[in-house]
Amino acid sequence: MTTIPAVAEVHVELAERPDDAPLCCAFVPLSENDIAARLSALAQPQRTVFDSPRGYRADSIAFQPCEQYNSQDRLVVQQLDVHGQQWTFTGVFDGHLGDATVEHTAHHLPIIVKQFLQKAISGPCAPTPGPDVVRDILSNAIVSFDDAIAGDILELFPGGVASLANRTDEEIQAVVNDFGGSSGGANYQKARLCLYGTTALVALVDPAHENLWVANLGDCEAVIPGADGRAARHKVLNVLHNGNNAAEIARVRREHPGEPESVLNGRVLGTIAPFRCIGDAPFKQPAAFTRRVLYNLYPGVPDPTPWEVFLSRNRTPPYISSEPDVIHRRLGPQAYLILATDGLSELYDGVDRADMVANWAHCIAEAGRLPGKENLALRLLRHALGGDDLMYISQMITLDMDTPWMDDTTIIVQAL
Repeated sequence: MTTIPAVAEVHVELAERPDDAPLCCAFVPLSENDIAARLSALAQPQRTVFDSPRGYRADSIAFQPCEQYNSQDRLVVQQLDVHGQQWTFTGVFDGHLGDATVEHTAHHLPIIVKQFLQKAISGPCAPTPGPDVVRDILSNAIVSFDDAIAGDILELFPGGVASLANRTDEEIQAVVNDFGGSSGGANYQKARLCLYGTTALVALVDPAHENLWVANLGDCEAVIPGADGRAARHKVLNVLHNGNNAAEIARVRREHPGEPESVLNGRVLGTIAPFRCIGDAPFKQPAAFTRRVLYNLYPGVPDPTPWEVFLSRNRTPPYISSEPDVIHRRLGPQAYLILATDGLSELYDGVDRADMVANWAHCIAEAGRLPGKENLALRLLRHALGGDDLMYISQMITLDMDTPWMDDTTIIVQAL
C-alpha cells in the first residue's frame, strides 16, 4: 500500500521574477477525495438554472488557491427582466491594480445594459430588436458605463481638466476626499474607480434563446465547443485585445501617429497589457487628470516615479479603448458557451490557442457521456490543473506561499 507523505517540496519559478532562482516551497500531497473537497472549497462552484425543462443553466467557479490573497476576478450570472421578458446576462471580469473597479463593473454593468434594453424595447409585446440593433445597444451601454467613471469626477470640477490648473492641491483634496461631509465619501469612492481597471467579457441571450451576443474588452476567452469535441466545429468568439494581436497594436499606433511609445514592449504606453478595458482613467484622460486629481486622492502617491514613466508618454489620450468587439450568433441545437478569464488560458502556457480550445471542448464533450450532474466549470478547472495527476494538482492548490503563484481563474460554462 502506497503511503502519501504529509508534506513534500517543489521548486517554483515566479513569472514576475524570471531571473531569480526558483523557490523551494512546501506543498501537501492530497488524496483524490481531499483534492475534490479542497477544489470545491476554493472554487465555490455554483449552478444557476434559468429554465429547467429546456436545460438552460450556467455552471460557474471563481478560483484562487492562495488564501492570503483576494481575487480580482468577478463573474455575473443572472437574468434581466425587460418588460416581463427574461434576457440572460453572463460575464467574467478580470480586474487589475485593485478590485474597486471590477466590483463596481460586475454590479452595475448588468443594470446599465437592462436600462438600455428597456429604452429600446417599447413594451412586453414589442418584437425583439434585430441583431445589429442589439449589438449597438450592448456596445453603447458598455461605452456609456465606462465614460461615466471619469465623467462623474470631471463633473465635480466645472471646466473639466483645463480648470484643474487654476485649483490648488488643497482645493482638489477637499473635493475628492470628502470623508467628513454629508456625502459620506461619495466623491472619494467615485474617484477610486479611476485608479483601477478591468477587462470585460459578457454574453447576452434573448428571451426566445434564438440569439447570442458576446461583447469583449481585453483578453478573456469566449468559446462554443463542438458538441462532439471535433475541432472543426469549435467556435472561438473573440479576439484578444493585447500585445499579441498585431491588429490592436496597429490600431493604437494609427490613432497616435508620431508616438512610437504609444505601444512599447507589447504594452500600452509600455505599462499595461490589455488594449481595451473598463476604467484605467490614467490611460484615457490627459496626464493632468492623474497628476492633479488622482495624486491628491487619499492617501496620495508617495512615489510618483512609476506613474511618471508612462504619464510622460501620455500626449493624445485615450490610449486604451472602451469600445467592445461585439459578435452575434444564431443559436441552433443545444450547445455550451465557455467564458473564462485569462487565468484559465495561462494554465496552458506554451499550448497553441487552437489546441487549448480543442482540449476544453473534449473535456466538455466527455462530460456529456458521463452520468451525474457534475459542475462543468469545475470539471474544466480540474482538467486544466492536471486532471488525474494528483501530485501535480496537489502542488497547484496547496503551495505554502503568501503571494499568488497562479492567476485568478474564473469560468462560466453556460448551456444555451
